[in-house]
Amino acid sequence: MHVVSRKKLKEFAKAYPASETALESWYRLVKNARWSSFADVRSDYPSVDQVGSLAVFNIGGNKFRLIAVVMIKAGKVYIRAILTHAEYDRGSWKGDQPKPKGTKKPKEKE
Repeated sequence: MHVVSRKKLKEFAKAYPASETALESWYRLVKNARWSSFADVRSDYPSVDQVGSLAVFNIGGNKFRLIAVVMIKAGKVYIRAILTHAEYDRGSWKGDQPKPKGTKKPKEKE
């Protein structure tokens, strides 16, 4: 899988050095993966959860959460956010769900 973007991993690891080894392990696993379904994702990473259209990976013994869009057919994983467990629990990331294709913005009333 192609991970977009590794820069987020490096920035988070710089801010939270305890996450560096776990994030690097996650990156290597995902980069070498050839997933064809979410079941394949879960087979490689049993602690992953699907929340709407997002995949939530537990990182570093559940100390951190990596939130991503996994585009299985395209072979891409788009990192949306990497959070501490406390940040994740606040739930503000849930508003970052991608809109389904074909969804239009509601028209403003005049």
